[in-house]
Amino acid sequence: MAKRSSSISPDRIREFARAGAENAIKELRARIAEIEAAFPELRSGGRAAVARATAPAAPAAKRRRSMSAAEKKAVSARMKKYWAARRQAKAKAK
Repeated sequence: MAKRSSSISPDRIREFARAGAENAIKELRARIAEIEAAFPELRSGGRAAVARATAPAAPAAKRRRSMSAAEKKAVSARMKKYWAARRQAKAKAK
């Protein structure tokens, strides 16, 4: 079978591809306009807007209460006692 050379030049192929791309963009823009008309909250743009529009309202984050100096001192004493007991138990195990 003999090899046929293409009668369409690369420039002509590029021209067709460009026309197809322009048509695709036109169709996509029309589809985007339809979607934005149906969901106007998405029009503000970006992923954050989509996340805000679709996510339920989160409750306000609870702030963690910080420890007073007396509470810190009590925790420190408990932990010192705990680690001393661990060291003592490890020494007995040897």
